[in-house]
Parts: sequence; C-alpha cells; structure tokens
Amino acid sequence: MAIMMPAPDQAVLNRREAIVAALRAIVPGEGVIDSPAEMLPYESDGLMAYRQPPMVVVLPDTTEQVSQVLKYCFEQGIKVVPRGSGTSLSGGALPLADGVLLGLGKFKRIRDIDFDNRVVVTEPGVTNLAISQAVAHAGYYYAPDPSSQIACSIGGNVAENSGGVHCLKYGMTTNNVLGCEIVLITGEVIRIGGKSAETSGYDLMGIITGSEGLLGVITEITVRILQKPETARALMVGFAQVEAAGQCVAEIIGAGIIPGGMEMMDKPAIHAAEAFVHAGYPLDVEALLIIELDGPGVEVDELIKRVEAIALTCGSTTCQISTSEAERNLFWAGRKAAFPAVGRISPDYLCMDGTIPRGKLPEALARIRDLSVKYDLRVANVFHAGDGNLHPLILYDANKSGEMERAEAFGADILRACVELGGVLTGEHGVGIEKRDLMGEMFSEIDLDQQQRLKCAFDAQGLLNPGKVFPTLHRCAELGRMHVHGGKLAFPDIPRF
Repeated sequence: MAIMMPAPDQAVLNRREAIVAALRAIVPGEGVIDSPAEMLPYESDGLMAYRQPPMVVVLPDTTEQVSQVLKYCFEQGIKVVPRGSGTSLSGGALPLADGVLLGLGKFKRIRDIDFDNRVVVTEPGVTNLAISQAVAHAGYYYAPDPSSQIACSIGGNVAENSGGVHCLKYGMTTNNVLGCEIVLITGEVIRIGGKSAETSGYDLMGIITGSEGLLGVITEITVRILQKPETARALMVGFAQVEAAGQCVAEIIGAGIIPGGMEMMDKPAIHAAEAFVHAGYPLDVEALLIIELDGPGVEVDELIKRVEAIALTCGSTTCQISTSEAERNLFWAGRKAAFPAVGRISPDYLCMDGTIPRGKLPEALARIRDLSVKYDLRVANVFHAGDGNLHPLILYDANKSGEMERAEAFGADILRACVELGGVLTGEHGVGIEKRDLMGEMFSEIDLDQQQRLKCAFDAQGLLNPGKVFPTLHRCAELGRMHVHGGKLAFPDIPRF
C-alpha cells in the first residue's frame, strides 16, 4: 500500500551530484554513501512494509559535521531525515527520494560516567544496553529497557520516547533523560537541561523527547542511572482466560503494588516465545503474566505473597516464582524475544502500539479478538500490561493478495478502539507514517495546528523529517508566522504558549 509523502523536489534531484560533492567536503572518506546498492540498507526502518531509497546518505561522526551538514541543507532548501539504529516500528526514519538521510551510527562514544551525580553523558548512537553495561561494575543501570535494547540506540529512544518492560515503576525515556545537545536545522548547536534533575523555564526536554526527529538532531544525551535493587524476583502466572489476566493486572495496581515490570502474553505469543527461547512457559494457558518485584529482600518476599494471593482470586491456574537470577532472566528472555519469535510463525506481521487505561484491558482484548474474526487474520498479543501499552502483532502474508491491506485496516481499527476506550495512538513507538493519518482520531484541527506551530518554531521551512506525524502540513505563515529569528526560538502571535 502506497504511503503519501511530500512530492520529490525535481530541482533538488537535478543537482544531486553537486549536493553529494558538498557533503563529501564536509564529511570526507567513507562518510557519504550515494550508490544505489550501498544505500539499500537505509531504505526502511523496522516498519519494512514501506521502503524508499534516499537521495544520499551522510554519516557524520562529530557535532561540528552535523552542524555543517544541516546548515548546508538549510541554505539549499534540502530535506533531511535523521536516523539512529533504524529499529523504529512506525516508519519514523523512512527516507525521502529528494532528501538527505543523516545517520548517527558513528556517534558511539560514552563521553562521561558521573557516579557522584548518577548520570551518564553519551552520544546518540550508543545502544540502550551498552549504557547499563558500562556502569554495571559499580552496581548501576539505565532503567528504560526496550525489547530491542541490544540494538536500538539511545538517540532513537529519545526521539520516540521509548518504553520497556521496567517502565511501569521507573518511567519512560522522558523520565530518565536530563539533558541534550541538539543541532537545529540552521546548524546552530544548543544545549537544554544538564546533570541536575530540575531546570528553570519551559520544559524543553519534554518537547524534544518524543519529537521524532522533527525539531532537531540530537548529538549528546545525559541520562539518569539508578542503583540496582537489592533483590529482584519474578512470578510467571498463567490464566485460563485472557480477561482474567487483564483483571489481575488491574487488581495488583489497585492494591497499591507497583511491580518493577508487569508483562502479558496471550497463547499464540506464549507458544512462539517458548519454541524460540525455551524459557519454561506453560503451554496450556490462554494468558501469561510476568510480574517482577524488586527492592529490599524482606519487602519483595511480602509482595510476592500478596501478588500470588491476588492472582489466585483472579483465577490463576499456574504460578512459578524465580529462585535465582538466572531463572528471573530466563522468564524475561522469552518476553523480550517475543517479536522475533512471532516472526518464525508468520511471513509478515504488523506490530501495533496503542495505549489504554489499565481498567479497560479486558474490553480491549475482547475488541481485538472480534476484529481478528472480522479481518480473518491471526493476532498474537504482547502487552506492557502494567501501563496499558498494547502490542498486538497482526500476522499476515504480503505475498497473498489483499492481506497486507487487511492487516493495515485491522491495525487502524485497534488504534481507534484504544482512543475510544480513553487511551492514545502510541505508547512508545511513535507516530511516524504508520499512525500519521489517524492523528485526527485523537486530535482536533486546533490541536494539530498548535503542534505544528511548535514545529515551525524549530524548523520554519519544514525540512526536518517532513511527511511524518502530521496528516496535513501547513506553511508556517499560515500558522501565525512562528519561526526562528536569528537563531533564537521565537513564538510571535501565539499567546497561549
């Protein structure tokens, strides 16, 4: 299915050779890729249903080079698509035929580890897991842990406000990032936040985190690190009904218990993960909850008893409690491998990312089951159940006529249902192109105009990642002429800001 993107600028395409030469002058050596074959790995991100080769790929390795590339593109009116590790599942890094794809894969250095302030200063190309590994020797770790943490970059985590299995208790990326160095489309380098937990003025970190590459290019990030808890143990609880597992989630939170993580899988996902990882999952249940409790040993022991009792009242049929760190990690290994595991049982799948109030989980599951029948497509459900973030995996075969279109319609209806139930379109994967045309289901035109005014403050010409997030683009002049004056952010004619 075609995705409507901004029309290619023929004038830009006509001077492609000059653009490539200019970029090579800024980033010498192997920093510019322009042959069609070598650019193939960049034609899509994790949402591989949509592909578009870029005009050219540039791979800077210093902030100064990023600044010069963006300044050149700004002066020449060339579109730019920032890219991290390419694990995005919403098409956020889909290139443009007449745009420069700016990859940050060479920014792989950790610049500072400051245990006194409990922060790490890192470049955006460092993987999520590498940050925890760098501080593990001192008993620290970085809390947000997406399932793709072995591959996804911290810069991409900031761009999408990524979550993970332990975000229920310790927060999303936005709760764990303290500062950023950002290069604006004009080439100006700015810093927001820092090593302190609080800063004065506008919450610019809240604006940048989750901005999906529309406002600037991040070249440095300061993240909060935490001490590892004294004890962490996990329960693996099976249920004969999916709705019973959903009710158990609500009962645990309602009892005032906040687990370190609380994840849910339905039967298709359980079977796929067990065949892939051999984690010891029960195969005779319809739903499985993995509940981790952490803290002082005495507290964890008491909470395990309380959670086990709540699960029994909700109809649990099996319960296994980890007795070692290796066993706890094995429980999680199956869940974190659920996405690639499902890839073994279906040629293709779409991974959705809606979020609902926890109390609506049973109703959401029932809706997904009904939609599966309606569209005649299987679905495997994997949820960050504790914070209501749903990841239904819609299974299809793109080689069969009409199946991809049905899968997309199925996914759109799931997201509409999330909004109807009081939730939102995305919990952590971002809007990108996948959910762009559904933004009207959640936001009014006034809402979207206000969001685009903010975009105009950073990028008046609309050169950064155009075609993403907003279903309709407006010229900044139509939205109150909010734009950058002399490199400084200005907000004229918008009293509400």
